[in-house]
Amino acid sequence: MPTETTVQGDVDEGFGPVADIFRDNFASRGEVGAAVVVYHDGRRVVDLYGGVADPRSGRPWTRQTPAVVFSCTKGLLAICGYLLVQQGRLDLDAPVTRYWPEFGRAGKDGIPVRALFTHRAGLPALDRPFTRAEVIAWDPVIEAIEAQAPLWEPGTAHSYHALTYGWLVGELIRRVTGVPPGEFFRTALGDPLGLRTWIGLPAAERDGVAWTLAPPGTAQPYPDSVSERSLTMGGAFDFPADSDGLVSFNDPAIQAAGVPGAGGVSSADGLARGYAACVSETVGPRLLTAASVDDAVVIRSQGQQRFGWPDAGQRWGTGFLLGSPRVRPMLGERSFGHDGAGGHLAFADDSYRVGFGYVINQMGGPEDDRANRLTAALRGCLD
Repeated sequence: MPTETTVQGDVDEGFGPVADIFRDNFASRGEVGAAVVVYHDGRRVVDLYGGVADPRSGRPWTRQTPAVVFSCTKGLLAICGYLLVQQGRLDLDAPVTRYWPEFGRAGKDGIPVRALFTHRAGLPALDRPFTRAEVIAWDPVIEAIEAQAPLWEPGTAHSYHALTYGWLVGELIRRVTGVPPGEFFRTALGDPLGLRTWIGLPAAERDGVAWTLAPPGTAQPYPDSVSERSLTMGGAFDFPADSDGLVSFNDPAIQAAGVPGAGGVSSADGLARGYAACVSETVGPRLLTAASVDDAVVIRSQGQQRFGWPDAGQRWGTGFLLGSPRVRPMLGERSFGHDGAGGHLAFADDSYRVGFGYVINQMGGPEDDRANRLTAALRGCLD
């Protein structure tokens, strides 16, 4: 793909290597449409975009194009959680039942709030299947969570809560604030910062969303039945795509519903600016205190999961994927954020005073290194 004519945008002096890698991702890594944005000390220093947002029509990617960012959504919920902690409305070490009494059924009465954020609650999958309509309706999932017994003794192991994380943390936010998590996100971050980022896409934005393409090649088989139920939400979604190569999260109903663990929709700038605001002043005061960031970057879960693929080296904090040298190095030990299925990545780092956002529409496979190449180039510019 000829990248010289498709990549647009600006980079500040000293950040040219990021642009070089972004162009090369089109030339050598099969990039179709993408954008990358970096803020440093609250100022945008990289703002690049290019390619095609919707290969069906040829619609080009623009500076404003949002995409479904999958599990990057989890990091947005984690930011919301820390804001509630700072407001004195949420205690990470209190039992979940303080805020959500019905959660305590089936042996879950002693689970602390932090376990919901750290993939240690024993609820990566639920025993009952779901239709897509039930998942979108919200309450059927909450009722199933309340009735579900943990799949292991909570706190003794971890497994990635691929989709249930969104309802666990999202319902907690709803119980504390009285509004759905996507609404709280817009009130607390999205609107004040002017982010093109939503957990529940407005109808007016629907036509501008990038069309997500399934990963090339043969899908990786699920390692076990729990992981299959986890990644498909009990059969409600095809992951990563159905037999015809259609990605479930292209469905407008899913995007509008704001599936809270994986259904966020954002531009690269929305992610980068939101994370930049966590560690520096942007359009207002810094969002997260030093104490919150110190807590966020503590490793809470790592090593082999109870269910899932062999350990790839992910290190989890409270709601965030942390800098993980083997698989997702980001900038270093103070990096916190989240990646998203297929290659998206967003994070902050208070030691570098950086917010980073990268969104794509061509999902990559297990060996995809597009985001890591960009962050390595950025690290070289900053060091």
